[in-house]
Amino acid sequence: MSEKHSALVERMIGGDRTALAKLITIVEGSRRDASGILKMLGPASPGSYALGITGPPGGGKSTLLNRLTSALRGKDKKVGIIAVDPTSPFTGGAVLGDRIRMLGHSGDSSVFIRSLGSRGTHGGLSRATGDIMKLYGAFGMDYAVIETVGVGQTELDIIELADTVCVVLVPEAGDGIQAMKAGLMEIGDIFVVNKADRQGAQRLSVELRHSLSLVKSPGSWEPPVLLTTADRGEGTEELLEAIEKHADFQTNSGELKVKRNRRLEKEFLHILMDTVTDEIESSFEEPELSEILIRVKSGELNPYEGADVAIKKMFRKP
Repeated sequence: MSEKHSALVERMIGGDRTALAKLITIVEGSRRDASGILKMLGPASPGSYALGITGPPGGGKSTLLNRLTSALRGKDKKVGIIAVDPTSPFTGGAVLGDRIRMLGHSGDSSVFIRSLGSRGTHGGLSRATGDIMKLYGAFGMDYAVIETVGVGQTELDIIELADTVCVVLVPEAGDGIQAMKAGLMEIGDIFVVNKADRQGAQRLSVELRHSLSLVKSPGSWEPPVLLTTADRGEGTEELLEAIEKHADFQTNSGELKVKRNRRLEKEFLHILMDTVTDEIESSFEEPELSEILIRVKSGELNPYEGADVAIKKMFRKP
């Protein structure tokens, strides 16, 4: 890694917010640079507590997160926020509007907010999200909060990154059915019915509790269903209390350690696969392997036969 990157890492660990911002930009833009920077952080550590906030669009997640951040700051907790906006499949652009709704925290040195586009990544989460969480941990953030839109099976990868997942719904028609069909019922540790001053909030909360009662296992965490009205700040303290209770439950039961170990295992395998893919692609610059590719393109070998021949040559198998 370059001396410039090394200096930035040292400054970030020392509490330099500008260095943190620059490193986030680097890891978001280059996988190779990200790898070098993250190696500088040393062995994996517990880092920040990862909180995921997801749910269908229009649920008031950003307003709720704004209130929750205030509650965390009231307990002197440092908060790093990653707001993942859906990237347009047509223009590649993202709304990136969450920081607009959180301007009240922009002057707080213990809050850092970064908006990311999903960039078409499966699961709606940018590849850089996990890397930024590591930077937040090294920076000393107590909480790394990921806010993303969950609207279907392809938007549920937040469970792979978060220690606690909060699913935010609103009492409009169809939300209860949408939650059950989209798979949000399976990933939520805490359910929030926001905009609880609207008609249908109580009905939706009853539906959610009934559905959750059908799937809970003895001795397991029982996801609470909370009512909030984020624009008034109502229910925020209860939400934070539920998050802390879930963290304690996981710590005491050993579930948090298992979850984080599983996350590290998957991350290791993904990195390994990316590294091997890069090595394979570069290997085809050699004449011996490029000849195999030529034979596949000409139809002399079908792709499966070509792959067998290439693997034997790369790994020198008989």
